[in-house]
This record gives sequence, C-alpha cells and structure tokens, in this order.
Amino acid sequence: MNPRPEPNPLRTETEHDRAPEPCAVVVFGASGDLTQRKLVPALYNLHLDRLLPAGFSIVGVARRKIAAEEFLAALENGTREHSRRPFDAELWKDLAAKISYVATDFDSPEGYRALADHLARLDQAQGRGGSRLFYLATPPSSFPVIVRRLQEAGLSRPGAGGSWARVVVEKPFGRDLGSARSLNRTVNEAFPEESVYRIDHYLGKETVQNLIVFRFANAIFEPLWNQKYVDHVQMTVAESIGVEGRGKYYEEAGTLRDMVQNHLFQLLCLTAMEPPATLDADAIRDEKVKVLRSLRPVPLERVREQSVRGQYAAGVAGGKKVPGYVEEPDVAPLSRTETYVACRVHIDNWRWAGVPFYLRAGKRLAKRVTEINLQFRDVPHRLLRAGTQERLDANSLTLRIQPDEGITLRFESKVPGSAPRIRPVAMDFRYGTSFGEEPPEAYERLILDAILGDSTLFIRRDEVEASWSYIDRLEEAWQAGEDSTQLPTYRAGTWGPAEADALLARDGRAWRRL
Repeated sequence: MNPRPEPNPLRTETEHDRAPEPCAVVVFGASGDLTQRKLVPALYNLHLDRLLPAGFSIVGVARRKIAAEEFLAALENGTREHSRRPFDAELWKDLAAKISYVATDFDSPEGYRALADHLARLDQAQGRGGSRLFYLATPPSSFPVIVRRLQEAGLSRPGAGGSWARVVVEKPFGRDLGSARSLNRTVNEAFPEESVYRIDHYLGKETVQNLIVFRFANAIFEPLWNQKYVDHVQMTVAESIGVEGRGKYYEEAGTLRDMVQNHLFQLLCLTAMEPPATLDADAIRDEKVKVLRSLRPVPLERVREQSVRGQYAAGVAGGKKVPGYVEEPDVAPLSRTETYVACRVHIDNWRWAGVPFYLRAGKRLAKRVTEINLQFRDVPHRLLRAGTQERLDANSLTLRIQPDEGITLRFESKVPGSAPRIRPVAMDFRYGTSFGEEPPEAYERLILDAILGDSTLFIRRDEVEASWSYIDRLEEAWQAGEDSTQLPTYRAGTWGPAEADALLARDGRAWRRL
C-alpha cells in the first residue's frame, strides 16, 4: 500500500482533509504531447496514491478520429515512459476503464452536443451530479473557440445539486496585454473568475511552494528578507535543450513571452511579496499582484540599458555538435527571435527599495537549472581582513527549483589550523535525501488542486494583465530599434551573450557561477 502524501503546506487542514468530489476531467487536445507526457501520467500517480474520487472519469477530446483502443494504447505508452514511479499494469487497467474519447473539431457545435450527451451518460452511470474540469491542452489559438462552444452547449454552467464546472487554461495566456485582456473577457463570459485556473507548472514545483513556508514559518530568515540585508537577487531559468522541433511556436513567442512573462515573473512575485493576511488563495494572489504593480517603469530610451536579448548559435551541448537557432526546422534564416533574455528590474516599495533583481532565461545554455539566489550585503567592517590573504565572500541563500530541488546557505568559516584562513562553506538541504522520496510532479499537485477547487497555485486575471503590461514595454523598445542594432549571439552550451555579463558588470556585480 502506498502511503498518503504529506499535506500541501499551502492548503489548510480542512481543505486537505476534504475528499475530492466525483467528477469528469475533460482534456481538449487529448492526442497531443502534453496529455501523454504530463497529464495522464500525473492522473495515474494520483490514482496510485488513492487521491482521485471513486466516481471519476477522464474524457479525451481531439480532432483526430481514432479507435478507443488506439487512444488508450498511446496513453499507456506515455504513462509507461513518463510516470515518475514504476508502471503497474493492474493499476493502469483500473484507470483505463475510466477513460473514454470523443472526436470532434473544436469549432463544431454538433461535437459539443455529442460531448454533452456523452458526459450525461457517464454521470448517470457513475451516479454523480455533473461536476466537470475542462483542461485546455491545445494550441493557444484554440482557447477562445473552445470556451465559446462550451458556453453555447451549456457545459460551462454548473449543474444541479452543488456540482461545478471549471476550466484549466495552459500557458501562454495571450501574447501581449491586448490579447490577454481579450482572452480574459472571452473566458470570463463563459466561466466566472473563481472557476478559471490559469496554470503555470512552475507553481506546482515543491521548492516554489516551499518559498512561502520557508519565508513565513522561519523566524531567522524573514527579518533578513529586505533591502537592509539583501544586496541583490538573481533568478535563473536555464535550459540546455534547443527549441526541440517547436520552431513555429518559438518564432511567435521567443523567450521573453515563453519564459519571462510567466515562469520568471511568478518566481519574482513569490520571492518579493509581503506576508499575506491568510493562506487563502486570493490573499496570496493579492500580494503577488502588488509586486507586479510595484515594478519600476522603464523609459523606452533606457530599456536597452536594463535588458539584453540574444540568440544561440551553433555549438556543443551534451558532448554533441548542435545547430544554431536559425538552422532549426521552421525557423526563418534571418530570424531575430530571442532565445535568451537578461534584465534588471526594481521593485519600488519599502521592502526592496534600491535592490536590483537580475533575471535571466534562455535555451541551449550550459546546463538545465532553475534557481533563486539572494546575495546578502557585505559585512560593514572587515574586522577579520587583517592577517588573511583570502577574499571574504558575502553570504548567499540559494533555492534550487530544478533539477535537484533544495536550499543552500553559504557563509564564511575558519579553516582548522593555526593560520587565520577563512573559507566559504555550505549548509545544504535536499528534498530527496531529507524526506526519503522525490516530490510529486508539478502537474499532480496542480490537477488535484483544480479538482479540489483550490486556486492558490494558479494565476488570477489581474496577475496576467499586470505582467503583460511590463513585458509589452520591453518588447516595444526592442522592436523600435530592430533595424539599428544587431542581435547578440552566444554559442550553444555557454551561459549566454557577453552583453549579459556586461549588464551586471556595470553595477559592479557578476552572474553566479552555476
């Protein structure tokens, strides 16, 4: 028997103890990569942990007309390959009995009527009230039409007897402020805001969730978490892979939209936010929005002084020669799409006044790593400098999001012996070794929270619009100088363009060596 996992630290005891209600999870884009690699393996592991309700079913919806057996075989193969735990054939057989498939074009009213009839039959067979979680695992261009058709078919409205209807929308949520506002209006016409779950899988990672607990449950850290003690903050989201066959998507998105607007800004909010009044979802998200609204506006003429973008050229990654971005499939030979972004941002409030936050994200970098690093101020007087030849390093605190989740505190210590030698040492906490098992995958936590109606780890409408307001400013400045400046490049397998190093060097600082 598998033990029940530890409670979500961001969920109250009452919420955690509340059993999920019987429901159907309806996945649009069910034949796609996300469903097979992430969503169904996540549901399989939730089923393994007995966290899904008895009256539960999965309905896949996609355009392709395939037999139910072929659909189940594809999901089984995906689960075998991508489940974080060994595949259990008997458990899969039990889950597979709850899975069905509906083929329809996403813009077909008849298809949604057929889906409604199919769900009604499942509800009757399961003896449940008609609660549904709609998951949009499709290209963003399909989001508006799916939501409208769900509304027209009456599927976006809760049924009788206290049932509910919720929608999970994958990123990217818009490509600029205007499109995000338009999509928000469309989605909220069909679903009230409290039933909309905008997902960013980074928020489901254990270390990201632990940020709030780490800060607000430990008296020794929170008093240091401000401009009096912190010199600067560095945040890195680095990927060693390239665009991996997603050239068409990346040509439209770029790293600024694909990584900074969502992943990095969410990490920024959780790092910089004030203590919430409670652990309720809206109390936490209120504080996150305050951070985004406190970002110092950057005049257009100064954007290039505070941000750098770049594009990877051919190089070596993982011991193999790899092509440059413009040599990737479906990428224009003269493309100016960025695969790397570094920027300096300031938060104008009492806690962070004068503390720069340096953000960087990119593809084909030296290794895959996501981390938050707080660099503390130097000691006010180097009392121990006399008689030592070594440079004293400032203390630092690092929260590793991936791949090796954990927390490291670095400080100075005397080396044993008669000579006054000082050397930095580290206190290192790792989830895998401290708790004896790897934490659940992000999608497991987020899907379960959506079923439970806990929106703490999802993004609210005003968060999306506030982040796009800042991103649009950067994009506007970059586009204004498109013809007059050359896009910096960096060799694949390195840490980005030289201009990113210069960004920090101008402030007398340097990127952390990872």
